[in-house]
Amino acid sequence: MSGAAGLLTAAALGRALWCGLAEPRIALAFGVLVAVGELARWGALPGEREPAPLGAAGALAYALLGENAGRPVTHGVLQTVGVVVAAGLTGAVPHVARGRGPGLGHLARRVLTVGFAAVCFQPLYAAGELRERLGPGPAYALLLLLLLGLTALCDAVLAALMIRARTRHPFGPLLRDELRALLHIGSAVCATGAVIALGVGVAGLWALPVFCVPLLLTQLSFRRYAAVRTTYRQTIASLARATEIAGYTPHGHARRVAELSHAVGRELGLSGPELTVLEYAALMHDIGQLSLVDPVPEGATALLPVAEQRRIALLGGAVVRQTGVPAAVAVVVERQADPYREQPLPARIVRAVNAYDDLAGECASASGPLSALERLRLGTAYDYQPEVVESLARVLSRGGPAAGGAG
Repeated sequence: MSGAAGLLTAAALGRALWCGLAEPRIALAFGVLVAVGELARWGALPGEREPAPLGAAGALAYALLGENAGRPVTHGVLQTVGVVVAAGLTGAVPHVARGRGPGLGHLARRVLTVGFAAVCFQPLYAAGELRERLGPGPAYALLLLLLLGLTALCDAVLAALMIRARTRHPFGPLLRDELRALLHIGSAVCATGAVIALGVGVAGLWALPVFCVPLLLTQLSFRRYAAVRTTYRQTIASLARATEIAGYTPHGHARRVAELSHAVGRELGLSGPELTVLEYAALMHDIGQLSLVDPVPEGATALLPVAEQRRIALLGGAVVRQTGVPAAVAVVVERQADPYREQPLPARIVRAVNAYDDLAGECASASGPLSALERLRLGTAYDYQPEVVESLARVLSRGGPAAGGAG
């Protein structure tokens, strides 16, 4: 994928250097828009699916631009890609200087997505078929929206493939998460791209700053929402550390269980919202130990009798229900000690991963993780779901988070 993006970029920049730019004023205007969009990534939060929505919308609008103030444009596919790449790199310079520049995967996706949109639109418009058959009316606007929808689908597939190549997680759930994300900032990007292309076609380049303001406001709103979610998760993580601070569990146990549970959930195909519930429950799975008079030795609840495990789990669920987190998190916490056939899948994952971390810490030797996995496999008749244990083994074999102590 990166190779294809690199070849397309080289061809686009080579053509621009050899033949020059068609309609340089239009190219400069859209290049400035894309560069400003990349600069607006200042303060972007880690993990944002589209950290530069204004730049993405400007790039898509340039790819689907057929006219400027009623006059046909002739920039074509390669110039579209060249202008977008050059502007994107220019806007990314300050971020690269701060060590927060966009990754190669993000750049490759942008190049291929814009190239896809331009290939779908520019040859047809240059041949005159779209102008003759559709004219400037509603049918033309609907065509742009359809092309943007196909482009968004292409981008989602590329994103899922890149995550799949990096993590080996199942492709289906990854694609489902990317498609679900299109309903949020992705829909705003596509709509703004279509509006900019139509507005410039009628009113000229003066339409660029007018139609960029709504997307900037939308970006600000999503940034605030993402910041609230990040703060919420940090609050839950801080609450989960209460057991470590009080000496009930070893340092880092909740974090390790949450990281491993998240990876196993991905392996088993859980969606984004389900993974969020799983992560929160994994962070807070030991919170019930704060209700105990005497701490469990090393915090290793997996080594306790089943009745005691269930009592601690129920106490933890009661505590979680008082914290204001979703009720689904409390259900996972209080059901983690039940027989696995009676548990929801997130509770099965938390139980198996917690036991693994407990047992691997108990066997603190080179064979600790292997011994822990073997003991989990021996308990698959009643305590642990076999598919969860095998998924855990696959995650660990790929170098997933390792156990660092009992818990």
